[in-house]
Amino acid sequence: MSIFTGAGVAIVTPMKANGEVDRESFEKLIEMQIAGGTDAIIVCGTTGEASTLTHEEHLDTIKYCCEVVNKRIPVVAGTGSNCTETAIYLSKEAEQYGVDGVLLVSPYYNKATQNGLYAHFKTVAESIKVPVILYNVQSRTGVNIAPETVARLNKDVENIVAVKEASGNISQVATIANLTDGKIDIYSGNDDQIVPIMSLGGKGVISVLSNVAPKLTHDICQSYLDGDVKKSFELQMKALDLCHALFYEVNPIPVKKALELMGLIGGTLRMPLSEMEPANAERLATAMKNLGILK
Repeated sequence: MSIFTGAGVAIVTPMKANGEVDRESFEKLIEMQIAGGTDAIIVCGTTGEASTLTHEEHLDTIKYCCEVVNKRIPVVAGTGSNCTETAIYLSKEAEQYGVDGVLLVSPYYNKATQNGLYAHFKTVAESIKVPVILYNVQSRTGVNIAPETVARLNKDVENIVAVKEASGNISQVATIANLTDGKIDIYSGNDDQIVPIMSLGGKGVISVLSNVAPKLTHDICQSYLDGDVKKSFELQMKALDLCHALFYEVNPIPVKKALELMGLIGGTLRMPLSEMEPANAERLATAMKNLGILK
């Protein structure tokens, strides 16, 4: 049973001008996502600036998200860490709050071997009962979770049920699908690869784009699931310029700027992230206008 099928939003963590987490704006974003047809909320991931939240803020944000969503759609909590014990702690706490699953990024900076990755993910997953989504994003962590390791974990650990694939390597996604014989759910970690990954049996996307265009992102996935591949492809192409614009600078700088332009959040980032360069912000605004998101 999949945690979710379709478009899951990798939701931002809005912050006040003084840097504190902005609960009021966060609730509004969650309600906008649910109203827009988003299929799941992924909280405190890369886009949620988890790496600069204290443990207390991290867990409080997860708990508050669960309370606001109130089981209307699944909530998946980012609880990964480059410290195995920390990942266990965050995952156990999140489980108590009622999350529907956890997202475990590969340990960053350590650059573990494949055996080290296997031991890390197995140890964390076996400390909880909720389903686990592995998160493979070598561009940010410095290490790739090999398809063979994904397949081994899926076979050996009952609650490792999915992988968010953000390697950008379609051949790797195909190899995962082949090695697991469809037994692991694959989610695209890149908004510009939703259709290609779903064509390989993927269940949907964990999306940055959905922060600003929830219905469009949902419809890309739902059209494919409904068998209308042509419509899904056309919607993917329609969104392509904005997908790229949201990565003119490192995520989540552009998506927070986009939400600020929409008047939904203040746009505050935590250092070492910095304000978007004016020229890039202008290009982002143009892409949003072209989709009718901004006037």
